[in-house]
Amino acid sequence: MSAADNTNDRKREVTITAADLPLACPRPDSPLWARHPRVYIDVLKAPSGEAACPYCGTLYHFTGARPTGHH
Repeated sequence: MSAADNTNDRKREVTITAADLPLACPRPDSPLWARHPRVYIDVLKAPSGEAACPYCGTLYHFTGARPTGHH
């Protein structure tokens, strides 16, 4: 997983791959201020491969080959 943080610490964009699925937010490496109840985010649902966390607004971008079959 690689993270590209914006200059504004309250807005994050994270690039994930199939190895990061199922995707839960907050991520284990999230700073203490970004902790909130865990939610699972389905980035594969959108054709763009993007989804935002409803709590903190972190935008997740899926990259690479999509998994096949049930996961």
